[in-house]
Amino acid sequence: VTLFCGAAGTGKTLGAHALAATAARDLVRVDLGRIVSKYIGETEKNLDAILSRAEQTGSILLFDEADALFGRRTDVQDAHDRYVNVDVDALMRRLRAHQGVLILESNVVPTQADDDWKDRLVQVVRFPRPPPG
Repeated sequence: VTLFCGAAGTGKTLGAHALAATAARDLVRVDLGRIVSKYIGETEKNLDAILSRAEQTGSILLFDEADALFGRRTDVQDAHDRYVNVDVDALMRRLRAHQGVLILESNVVPTQADDDWKDRLVQVVRFPRPPPG
């Protein structure tokens, strides 16, 4: 799992395409907003289908706008919060088990030393903002 982080327009997506081309693999862009479901169990099912297909084809997965993954998970105050946490936990667990290349694309670097991520990020690649002019 590699994190590509930097401001919008710094070349993170282009970098992912270049990596996939160099490795002679397809790049599959994953919009987390499209796989997360309000229905219990659907997020995990959707994610499992995407990751399983990538494992079968050898594709590199690019999780676009992965910023939400680095936020602190909410304290459980009601049933809704509990299910939000279940979805994040399912996502983290399945990403850890994936047998392939994952690129997480984010506008920010995780600010917390979240145990779930520090053990899974093989590399953090920072894309600096180009100098003005």
